[in-house]
Formats: sequence, C-alpha cells, structure tokens
Amino acid sequence: MADIVLGIATSHTPQISVPWQEWPNMSQNEQVSSYVPPDLEEQLKPKTHERRHAAVQAAIKTLGRVLRETEDLDAIVMYGDDQHEQFNDENMPALAIYHGDDFSLKRQRSLRGRWLELEEANWEKTHEEYPNASGLAKYLVSSLTDQEFEITRCNALREGIGIGHAFSFLYRRLWPECNVPIVPIMMNTYYPPNQPTPRRAFRLGQAVRNALQQWDGGKRVAVIASGGLSHIVIEEKVDEQVLDGLRRQDPELLWTLPREKLRGGTSEILNWVALAGTLWPKEMTLVDYIPGYRSRPTTGCAMGFAY
Repeated sequence: MADIVLGIATSHTPQISVPWQEWPNMSQNEQVSSYVPPDLEEQLKPKTHERRHAAVQAAIKTLGRVLRETEDLDAIVMYGDDQHEQFNDENMPALAIYHGDDFSLKRQRSLRGRWLELEEANWEKTHEEYPNASGLAKYLVSSLTDQEFEITRCNALREGIGIGHAFSFLYRRLWPECNVPIVPIMMNTYYPPNQPTPRRAFRLGQAVRNALQQWDGGKRVAVIASGGLSHIVIEEKVDEQVLDGLRRQDPELLWTLPREKLRGGTSEILNWVALAGTLWPKEMTLVDYIPGYRSRPTTGCAMGFAY
C-alpha cells in the first residue's frame, strides 16, 4: 500500500520562463475575456510585469524546494495535457498512459519563434534521459480499467519527439536532477469533442488514488498537475472558482466549472481537478496566484502554484 505524501499543482506556460520585458511581444488572441480588471492599464505597465515575473520565479523555487525535500519518493504520477505531441486528430484518446521504461526531453522542431527561444534559454540544464515508472504505469492502466475508465496505453513515444511539455516542465524548471521515475497521465483537455468533463477528471483522480492505495510496488508517491490556470484569455472568476473549490474542499465548485470556458490553455485546469480528486481532502497551500496580463484585450496567462 502506497501513501500519497505530496501533491503539487503548477502552471507551465512559457510566460514563466520568458523575460518580463518580452511579455507584451508574446502571441496574442483577439478574444475578449468576460472579466476585464478595472486597473488594466496598471496591469500592463513594465513595473507590474517586472514585479509579477519575480513573484513567478519565487513560486517556482518554492515548489521545487518542497518537491526535493520530500524524501524517499518511489514514484511521481503526473497529470498533463498533450498538445499534438504524441497524438493528433487521427488518433486522439481522452486518456492515455505512457508505460515505457524511459524518455527524453525534446521540443517539436515546428515550434519556433523568438519568445520560444527565450523560454528555452531560461530552462535548467537537463539530462538526456529520465526514468519512467513502467511497472506502476502498467498497474494503473489495469486498475483504472477495472474501475471502468477506458485508458489508451503506449510504450513508445513519437519518433523524434520526447515526452510532452506538460511533463518536461518538471525537469526544465522544478527539479532538473530528478531521478524519481514518473507516470505521465495524458488527458485530452484541449481538443473537442472528447474532452473529459470536470466531474470525470475529478473521478479519474479518485480512481488513481484508489489504485495507489493498493499498489504494493512502493511506499511513497507524489502527484503533480501541470498546466493552467486561465490563458490565453485570462478569466479570473474561473480561476477563483478553482482555487475556492480547493481551499474549501468543495468538489461541487470544481464539478460546476463552466465547460465553455475550459477551452485552449484554460482547459488545463482539468489537470488541477484530477489532482484534487487524488488528494481529497488534503489541505491546499497556495503559494501564489499571479494573473500575468500582457496585452490588450486582456490576453496573458494567469499562473497558479500550490502544494
């Protein structure tokens, strides 16, 4: 029987690693948020960008420290989304688990641009390969199937492409020397029509918890949700509902998140919801919530960091 000894939720947006001076130059979106802060002009000033970028770096350091100081981890289970890295519209499972032995970190060659290059320049130095918890991954596939979740399994990654960005963030910013094997659980948060509902994501988390509590292959497991919060259009009210649901340990607030808002990058909130199901009812410590507005009309990334 394994104990779930730590949960971490973190944004993984490139805006975390891109220098604050470049925030206004990052890709923009013509959509307008349903919420516009009354002090938007103040939000877009360089001094605000500088202050918030510093807060982001401090939050990342805190999460990295908490993770490294959690001793004797046997595995890390990660919830993340796949953005046409392993899957595309020819084959887009709602849920998939990679159960190979190891993986590399690579960026798709098609993804280039000034701000992407700036992001990469601020990544930590990483190893060529990292271990995957193959045995636990296979066990989770079996256990989740028994709990009536339809799981796609894969033991190889696409040629020339490493593990997806949601999972590589662990090494590029939080813990580059990590040698604890992980299990990547890939949820299709991005691409309709087979995105899990918030309730389904929460129940997935509960099923993972049930499985881990019966796993005899290790004693101490951490769980990480990678992605979110609202972006490219910032929706602070949606983010507030997520954080309130976690603070108040109220699953109804998570189940009733507006699905019409869970589109694009904002859909990665579902990874946080799955994490909540796994850890319920452990208390959340919010390190910081940072709405990083970068341009008109209210585009940017609202970044959240919690454990």
